[in-house]
Amino acid sequence: MSLNLQEKQAVVAEVAKQVAGAQAIVMAENRGMPVAAMTQLRAKARASGVYFRVVKNTLVRRAVADTPFASLADKMVGPLAYGIGTDPVAVAKVLSDFAKANEKFVIAGGAMPGQVMSATDISALASLPSREELLAKLLGTMQAPITKLVRTMNEVPGKFVRTVAAVRDARQAA
Repeated sequence: MSLNLQEKQAVVAEVAKQVAGAQAIVMAENRGMPVAAMTQLRAKARASGVYFRVVKNTLVRRAVADTPFASLADKMVGPLAYGIGTDPVAVAKVLSDFAKANEKFVIAGGAMPGQVMSATDISALASLPSREELLAKLLGTMQAPITKLVRTMNEVPGKFVRTVAAVRDARQAA
C-alpha cells in the first residue's frame, strides 16, 4: 500500500522529531520476520523507551538530512527497521537481544551523533551496563565513605555504652 504525499510528509515529520532528540539510531534488516515477532519487539522497545519503526529508507533519509546522523544515509539499503532513542545502550540492547533470539533479524549498523557504527560496534554498545545501573554504581561509590564515617562515629558511643554496661555488671556481681 502506497502512501500519499501528506502521509509521507507526516511520517518524515514524526521520524525527524524522534531523530532530533535521539542519541542513537540502530538499523536492522528484518527480511522474512513474522508479524508476531515484530509485535513482540515493538512491545519490548516501547517498554525500554525506544522508538521502533519500519519505514521506507527514502523517508528516513529525508528525516536525518541536516542532522548529526546525516552520514548514516549511505548505509540505508534494503528492508530496514529503525530503533531510535535517547539512551544509546537501551536502543542497542533491545535490538541486539532480539537479534540473538531471531536469526532473520540482523543488525545492519547504526550511528551516534557524528559517528557511524558497525554491527560489531552496536554489539559492544549493547554489552555495556544501562544508564540506571551506572547511576546506581556511582551512587553506591559516593555513599561508601559517608556510610563508613557514620558507622565509625556510631561505634564510639556504642563502645562507651558497652563499657559502662560491663562495669555495671561487674559491680553487681561483686
